[in-house]
Amino acid sequence: MTKPTLTLLLAAPRGFCAGVERAILIVERALEKWGPPVYVRHEIVHNRYVVESLRAKGAVFVDELDEVPDDAPVIFSAHGVPKAVPAEAEQRKLVYVDATCPLVSKVHREAERHFERDNRHLLLIGHAGHPEVIGTMGQVPEGAVTLVETVADAERVQPPADAAGLAYVTQTTLSLDDTAAIIGVLRRRFPDIHGPKQEDICYATTNRQQAVKTAAARADALLVIGSPNSSNSNRLVEVAKQAGCGRALLVEGAADIDWNWLQGVGVLALSAGASAPENLVREVTAALEKRYSVTVEPVETAVEDIEFKLPRALIA
Repeated sequence: MTKPTLTLLLAAPRGFCAGVERAILIVERALEKWGPPVYVRHEIVHNRYVVESLRAKGAVFVDELDEVPDDAPVIFSAHGVPKAVPAEAEQRKLVYVDATCPLVSKVHREAERHFERDNRHLLLIGHAGHPEVIGTMGQVPEGAVTLVETVADAERVQPPADAAGLAYVTQTTLSLDDTAAIIGVLRRRFPDIHGPKQEDICYATTNRQQAVKTAAARADALLVIGSPNSSNSNRLVEVAKQAGCGRALLVEGAADIDWNWLQGVGVLALSAGASAPENLVREVTAALEKRYSVTVEPVETAVEDIEFKLPRALIA
């Protein structure tokens, strides 16, 4: 039986970013240095396959520090933590390593400077409940920051009357277009608002969204490999739909593909969120090749060569 033909547009960049690679390597190096178990507060990155792989090597994932024994090392996730978390670890004299992505740490320092040095009230553009948002809000006292999730929020937000000024920072994994719309409203309403010198949305989010936009414009359908709780992966699906590809779907791996959903698709675009490993891309490609005669076309819009240093505690 002849297989139907399928053109597979493979978006690049895709998959792991430098911050994710660093966070995973931190857990692996900690296991080498101290031996298992090494405790990790929250998922090190938002990907079930990564978490399960590290768990198999001896990582123990917990929700809070009170689940960590006094004599065990603990790692903080790539999304960042409120200041209260390392303060608690130091009070308990725990050995800890902070795997916060350096680009998230940059946002933390911005938030601190606006509040502590300039007494500005902060508007944080992001998604309620996301660990990165919780971590950023936790860099300043309660009440010093207001969360803005949508354009509607931006239209009605009212900073405190006693604030010396106003500033905004953003979650690093947002939709570029949606964030630009929110910032546009804030700048219209508050012409003197202070923003970051360089936008907070990270290079990896920007690059993956651009690659998806380019591929989506040519595709009948698009798949994004990533976990349901991965912000940047969900944004890729939204970006594809906004770019005109109405059939866009998030899957965790090859086993989650609904083959009926792909009926009639001749050109399929494929990407992966910044916390999704490349082996999942290979598995999806292999699953497609079992059912289709596949022609792979790379759609590369940027080349990434960024690397982040490991914490000193883990450098031999």
